Amino acid sequence: MAEIVNLRQAKKQAARKAARVNADVNAAKFGRTKAERELEKAQAEKVKRDLDGHRRET
Repeated sequence: MAEIVNLRQAKKQAARKAARVNADVNAAKFGRTKAERELEKAQAEKVKRDLDGHRRET
């Protein structure tokens, strides 16, 4: 005998799988870890501080 399948659950499961695949693609394309974002922010702040420190007063 064939296994009984609830179509509503099967559709939801397929949609979740598709969303997960799409999320993985976006994470690979745009995703950075929190540590990477904080490091980049800290480096930008340091560059700005150093530049402001070298600015001449008029």
